[in-house]
Amino acid sequence: MPGRTAMTKRVVFFDAAGTLLRVRGSVGEQYAALARRFGVEIGAGVLDKLFPAAFRAAPPMAFPGATPDAVPALERGLWRELVRGIFAQAGFLAAFGEAGFDDYFAALYRHFETAEAWEVYPDVLPALRALRERGCQAGVITNFDGRIVPLLDRVGLAGWFDSVTVSSRVGAVKPDPAIFRYALALHGIRPAEALHVGDSPADDVQGALAAGLSAVLVDREGCHADMVDGARVAALAEVVRFL
Repeated sequence: MPGRTAMTKRVVFFDAAGTLLRVRGSVGEQYAALARRFGVEIGAGVLDKLFPAAFRAAPPMAFPGATPDAVPALERGLWRELVRGIFAQAGFLAAFGEAGFDDYFAALYRHFETAEAWEVYPDVLPALRALRERGCQAGVITNFDGRIVPLLDRVGLAGWFDSVTVSSRVGAVKPDPAIFRYALALHGIRPAEALHVGDSPADDVQGALAAGLSAVLVDREGCHADMVDGARVAALAEVVRFL
């Protein structure tokens, strides 16, 4: 995707977790630290080893046909079963007792809605400032749950985005083109006028390209040097080259 001398993109969309935000430390460290408050001693490494497979195996964070009022409970229920399964697989579920696990999960679910659980990548704010200076709008398209909305505010990012599109509220998850079309409609633009940036070759790059958007993969760790679709950058500051 060559650089351009005149801006052709009106909106740049960003993925959330892994692109704008990352968990402080690791998921396992945070799960284990909170478990200790409930009298359960489990190694963070055990949880970090189990989490990726459990996350991939979980149902998609989308509930087609659900009423808006029903979605928050469905989101919470999906996460409860995911976390419960991890502790069961690790052999530590009984250490909580059933009521104890429910109390633990309630605290854990609230925790990941706070700024304490997350940190903003250092390249995010400079990139958002650069986009704003060029008169380009910004949006979020994410497979996160509805907690992303208050979370963006708590980490100081909410004011930088003109829209937030959440899979559970749309009824479709990336890479389904439907979620991208929903976000485009919020801005009243054509696919060719938008760029999507994310850290997943499948969800973010292939999904955006299938919906007709341009796509950029942010690959801070250099894990996808062989990627051939879309474009790849090591830092978000490079995204302005693709406007």
